[in-house]
Amino acid sequence: MTRLNSNQVIALLLALLSVGYLAMAWQIPSFPLPRPIDSDLFPKVLGFTLLGLSVLLFLEKPKAKDVPEALDPNELQQPLLLRPWARVVVTAIALALYALLLVPVGFVLTSVALVFGLAAYYGYRRHWVNLATALGVVLGLYLTMTRIMGVYLPTGVLPI
Repeated sequence: MTRLNSNQVIALLLALLSVGYLAMAWQIPSFPLPRPIDSDLFPKVLGFTLLGLSVLLFLEKPKAKDVPEALDPNELQQPLLLRPWARVVVTAIALALYALLLVPVGFVLTSVALVFGLAAYYGYRRHWVNLATALGVVLGLYLTMTRIMGVYLPTGVLPI
């Protein structure tokens, strides 16, 4: 038997995740009134899409250029928090903090902090433009979701 490459291992893990997600999607109760699109449609489509993409990832043949021969010397000279693997870790920690602080602090403040903080971390240095963009996008989403679509989003410490 041949050895699995990293893409195939990731594909198997994603396939297991999607099967578990689909099992949970089938537990969503149907709406009592007949409707063409029920509440379980989007989770099921998402689960099957992830399962299909994991199959495609498993079947993909790796190219020789996809596997680096050695570490890039420029990458080793960068500060620890600016290396590519550290950026993934910092982004994951930022998203976990976002999820933890969403209800107590509120959607607007946590979303602005996430967008502004990650943009600054990834190197965007025009802070006023960054802040204006983060505020505009987040407030636009918040007002659209709460006022037009009727979706509840946590207000937190802001009396919006």
